[in-house]
Amino acid sequence: MDDFLNVIRNDHHQFDKGKLEDHYGDEPFALLAKWLREAIEKPTTEPNAMTVSTLGLDGFPRARVVYWKELLEEGIVFYTNYTSDKGKAIEANPQVHALLYWPEMERQISITGFAEKVPVEMSDAYFESRPRGSKLGAWASHQSHLLNSREELEKRVEVYSEKFPDFVPRPTHWGGYLIRPINVEFWQGRPSRLHDRIVFNLKPDNSWELYRKNP
Repeated sequence: MDDFLNVIRNDHHQFDKGKLEDHYGDEPFALLAKWLREAIEKPTTEPNAMTVSTLGLDGFPRARVVYWKELLEEGIVFYTNYTSDKGKAIEANPQVHALLYWPEMERQISITGFAEKVPVEMSDAYFESRPRGSKLGAWASHQSHLLNSREELEKRVEVYSEKFPDFVPRPTHWGGYLIRPINVEFWQGRPSRLHDRIVFNLKPDNSWELYRKNP
C-alpha cells in the first residue's frame, strides 16, 4: 500500500495540452459547443459522458455518469427514467450539477443549473432512434428500484419483447432532461498546476458575467 501511495504522491504530471485565451464571446454556449465538438473529433474516450449530481431525497448528494445527447441553445440534454433516483431527486429539487472531463485534452466543464423535462416530442424522437434492445430495456428496468434477481429482469424483457413485436413506443416514465445553466466553468490544464479557469455566470438580467478564477 505504501508503494502505491508513493506513486500517487510523486505523480507530478505537467499539464501542457492547451490554454484558454482571453476571447470567449459573451455567452458560454459557443465555447461549450466548440469543446464538445473537439472532444468528439480528438477523439477522446467517451466524449459525451458527464457526471450529473443531484441532491437525494435523503439529503445526501449523489452523482452518476450519464451521456449527454443533445446541445440546445438553452443547455445540454440527457435521457433517463423519470422514476429513477435521479428523476425523483430532480422532481423534488431541480438544482443540479454536471461535470464533463476529457483527460486526453486536460479539459473539464462544470455546469451548474436547473433541470427540466424536455417536450415529449423531443423524447419521442430520441427514443425512436435507439436500438430495439435499449427500447425494451426502458420498459423492463424499474430503474433504481430493488431487483430480486437478474432472472426477474430478463423475464420482463421477454414479456415486453412479446408485447411489442414490431414498434416499441416510448414509456411515459422515460424521457429527457434539459440542464439550463446558470454557471459554466471551463477548466484547461496548464503547467505547474497554474490551470486556466474561465467562468460564465448568469446575471438577473439574463446576460452573462465573465471572469477568471485562480487555479
